[in-house]
Amino acid sequence: MNIRLLVLRTSDTKKLANFYSLLGLEFSYHTHGNSPLHYSAKIEHTILEIYPLTKTQTEADKNLRIGFGLDNFEDIILKLKDLNISFSMEPTETEFGFMAIIADSDGRKIELYKN
Repeated sequence: MNIRLLVLRTSDTKKLANFYSLLGLEFSYHTHGNSPLHYSAKIEHTILEIYPLTKTQTEADKNLRIGFGLDNFEDIILKLKDLNISFSMEPTETEFGFMAIIADSDGRKIELYKN
């Protein structure tokens, strides 16, 4: 089994796509079928899509937590620090591996792991 699709909803799709681009994701902006315009990036077999909020949503769900394994961990950490992205956990060795925790532009916690 593997994860094939992950959809994040936000009030500012461009801002959120720009944030995840800092981690090395490359997004396309498109639509298919009856879907609204949205951003899409491929991570191996998984598609990460960033959609606008639904008509019934007033804000993004901040309870989702995502973890990314990064081959260029140190470079990305330096870039994030240069951009004054705050860390809720500085890079450190844990029982799950060497990692750091930040939040995306909607407040979702993002775990960054050194591959």
